[in-house]
Amino acid sequence: MTDESLWYIFINASLISNFVLAYFLGICPFLGVSGKMETATKMGAAVTFVMIISSMCAYGIHALLVALNAPFLQLISYIVVIASTVQLVEMVIKKMSPALFKALGIFLPLITTNCAILGLALFQTNKGYNFLESLVYALGAGAGFTLALVLIAGLREQLNLADVPDVIKGTALTLVIAGILSLTFMGFAGLGL
Repeated sequence: MTDESLWYIFINASLISNFVLAYFLGICPFLGVSGKMETATKMGAAVTFVMIISSMCAYGIHALLVALNAPFLQLISYIVVIASTVQLVEMVIKKMSPALFKALGIFLPLITTNCAILGLALFQTNKGYNFLESLVYALGAGAGFTLALVLIAGLREQLNLADVPDVIKGTALTLVIAGILSLTFMGFAGLGL
């Protein structure tokens, strides 16, 4: 394994195969929490933390289940780990920052059902990544998720200051912006091998 391969895994997860803008995973928080830059940044950090912990646990669970010849328990085991990690994050945020807890609202517990996190665990297992590669993949996926949230939050904040026709205000404009961002990120596909 070389540093270039780790760098490639990171770039691939964050830009080329961005979970939100290329795979369309994790759309709920992408559209729901991206109204303000501060909230989007903190949600991105929470999702990144859950991705890293879930990635480490998924690597260990996969190794254990292969050793026990019980790979059929993989999916349910991943879901239990993700749900537990999200509960931990939720308790910490509620204790440390009640305002952020209130701002994130229902989207914080919905990290449990965020398909981007489960997708991360399944993708890394299918790609056969070792422990270090899994961590880099999770970090890249989290960075890409946060990048997508921050980009759309910044654009939405700017559009709140603009004179936008009533016919396209709100959800319609957000979906148009999301589509344009997705097309933009598809341009990174040329970086892949």
